[in-house]
Amino acid sequence: MSSLREECGVFGVYSPIKKEVAPMVYYGLFALQHRGQESCGIVVCDNGLFRSYKDIGIVNDVFTKNTMDYLGQGNIALGHVRYGTSGTDNKADAQPMVVNHIKGNMALAHNGSLVNYKELKKEAELEGAIFYSTSDAGVMPYLITKERLVSENIEEAIQRVMPKLVGSFSLGIMTHNKLVAVRDKHGFRPLSYGQTDDGTYVIASETCALDSVGAHFIRDVNPGEIIVFDEHGVKSIQTDIGDTKKTICVFEYIYFARPDSVIDGCSVHKARLRAGSFLALEHPVQADIVIGVPDSGIDAAIGYARQSGIPYGIGFIKNKYIGRTFIAPSQEFRENRVRIKLNPISATVKGKRVVLIDDSIVRGTTSARIVKLLRDAGALEVHMRVSAPPFVNPCYYGTDIASRDKLIACNHTHEEIEKIIGVDSLGYLSINSAKQIANTGNDKNCGYCTGCFDNNYPTAIPEIQEDRD
Repeated sequence: MSSLREECGVFGVYSPIKKEVAPMVYYGLFALQHRGQESCGIVVCDNGLFRSYKDIGIVNDVFTKNTMDYLGQGNIALGHVRYGTSGTDNKADAQPMVVNHIKGNMALAHNGSLVNYKELKKEAELEGAIFYSTSDAGVMPYLITKERLVSENIEEAIQRVMPKLVGSFSLGIMTHNKLVAVRDKHGFRPLSYGQTDDGTYVIASETCALDSVGAHFIRDVNPGEIIVFDEHGVKSIQTDIGDTKKTICVFEYIYFARPDSVIDGCSVHKARLRAGSFLALEHPVQADIVIGVPDSGIDAAIGYARQSGIPYGIGFIKNKYIGRTFIAPSQEFRENRVRIKLNPISATVKGKRVVLIDDSIVRGTTSARIVKLLRDAGALEVHMRVSAPPFVNPCYYGTDIASRDKLIACNHTHEEIEKIIGVDSLGYLSINSAKQIANTGNDKNCGYCTGCFDNNYPTAIPEIQEDRD
């Protein structure tokens, strides 16, 4: 819980002809690796036959030459990278999930979190359903399959299920002849699609994954929309689009998404620049240099520097060979993980009053270690600025923000937090500014979920609020 993680990334391909679709998904998942490092999987459809491979680990480790040869060619493929906020890190929870039923095969990849998962699962179990997965994604294939048995096609079945799902879900669904993209009516998590020069359609959680396979961005999937890709082209179904206000997770812009992605018409890079600019206006300070914590704090640091007129500098070097799956051999090494991942550049900070920009403070332990690195490197003062408001509530829509007792802002005053992390001053982005960092044009129906900051959740939340570690 020292840093935040998001649940998953989805990537799918529909080609009018048989081709090497598995490598396309591989590169797409590689581009989405930041969204999940616990497990990954790919399913390929070749003339109605499904071949799948999934395992614990990151894309580069799971998919070897042998596994890619096994997946082979096809015309439809679906992939997934997972970090689970619910369930465990076992292979049974790896996605895409594949089911075989009397009307054919289906694979499903999910990004998000269902608030009413336990109720749906209990209802299904009372009907005789058996689940091997412990994640909330496991119940959706059952619900869709149940409706598919009495529906004319897969899209009709999905339409029947969507009103039953409460929470966030951006889905990729594959059958023997269709690829389907689905986004919940609130639009919590991003989902978009594009097309390559040879006519292959691609769906992805972020536009950076479209870029990785040479697909041209077409548009975002609208909240509440179902898009079907098949031999007839593209079909949009918008029966679940009503008056519900779009409430995309604002933390997609602050931290989760890659800065080269564009979400709902707004550049993530520009959103982070704006966050830094707002921080400079809300929390000015006399200082000599502005630095950012790699990677998601850098853009906000540049924005702060531009607005304040304080020079921007590179304050840390990040070890490129240590990912979020880094395994420390002992408690002592785990505590020194920050030092292994980040090394301060003393020439930048020595004898300077430093403005340190980071994307969030959760427990405060990581922040304290980073500040100590700067002090040891010779920084005279450290003024921390955070490009998000304080976390004071759990998240129920796919972010691993835990129960309130693990959030530093819930248990300590502002002054106490300054002392705990060892800074001379501390400033958070205001909730009002957080809602303004993403410029989505003239979409008056566009809003943002800020429940973890202000307790204003867009949906009903579980009556029993569990520890979400």
